[in-house]
Amino acid sequence: MKGRKRHIAVDTSGFLPGVLVHAADIQDADGAGALLTRIKRLYCWLRTIFADSIYNRMPVILACFLLGLTLIIVRHIAGGGFILVPRRWLVERSFGWLGRWRRLSKDYEERTDVAEAMVTLAAIRIMLHRLVHPNRRRLPPPDFLNSL
Repeated sequence: MKGRKRHIAVDTSGFLPGVLVHAADIQDADGAGALLTRIKRLYCWLRTIFADSIYNRMPVILACFLLGLTLIIVRHIAGGGFILVPRRWLVERSFGWLGRWRRLSKDYEERTDVAEAMVTLAAIRIMLHRLVHPNRRRLPPPDFLNSL
């Protein structure tokens, strides 16, 4: 049985500064520390990280301390039904955009570096679509990219 976990870092617009794909048997907090190290090297001006409550663990807190980052945990709001929490919605929205690409809908890739490349290609496609069509809300289906 194969499985993958995808960790993505997104900015407030939903652009993808970093992605990390690893095996499903590695805990979320352990994978997030590696992603934070990767994106801090690229974006040295980065100071604050918003994260889900699953990342409120020692490996992430230690990585944030060593990298000089402030970790803000965004928690669920107590109450019944669906309540939109703005910072949590950014990553879920980005996963939804990436999930529209067929290669990312299932675990087709054998290697994690290829899976990271596919996530990056899907994010590049989203960014290019925003540049070319700034007023369109939806992307057309990626038919020509499915043959890769």
